[in-house]
Amino acid sequence: SRTDDKEPTWVLQGKKLAKVREFKGKVYVDIREFYEKNGELLPGKKGISLTPEQWRKLLSLGDEINET
Repeated sequence: SRTDDKEPTWVLQGKKLAKVREFKGKVYVDIREFYEKNGELLPGKKGISLTPEQWRKLLSLGDEINET
């Protein structure tokens, strides 16, 4: 489900989130485990940031991955 964050954010499960983020002027799809500190969710080290091109490639492989 999508959250009311500044960045488009979806909860995958628990504190695992998918976000569309901008970093150094470039857009990424960030799939990451977050942790809570002082009431704020912060990105952890476990995760991956994909360029839009990598994200589209992963989506195109969805049926093949599901069949495996």
